[in-house]
Amino acid sequence: MPDSIFTKIINRELPAQIIYEDDRVVAFHDINPQAPVHVLVVPRKQIPMLDDLRPEDAPLVGHMVHVATKLAGELKLDLGYRIVMNCNHQGGQTVFHIHLHLMGGRQMQWPPG
Repeated sequence: MPDSIFTKIINRELPAQIIYEDDRVVAFHDINPQAPVHVLVVPRKQIPMLDDLRPEDAPLVGHMVHVATKLAGELKLDLGYRIVMNCNHQGGQTVFHIHLHLMGGRQMQWPPG
């Protein structure tokens, strides 16, 4: 599978405003934010979509959520935030490398678009 745009960001081949990284994930500000705070948490391991997760990936996905909640605190999203993961085209996925959206800083609406 060719490298995704996120793999290129992780490998520093493309620029991004990275705000967190460790040995499993990288987090950076979305270039097309849908809220005042919109951060993507991306695993270093390139998994195309949620349907491709294996049982052994469960700790990685849990770590992604843990990092997002930690960042929500650091970004002062005390009044609330939303965490979203899209799957496949009809689910709104545009980059086929799983990632988590952390959004906040405004009142979120329901149902989403």
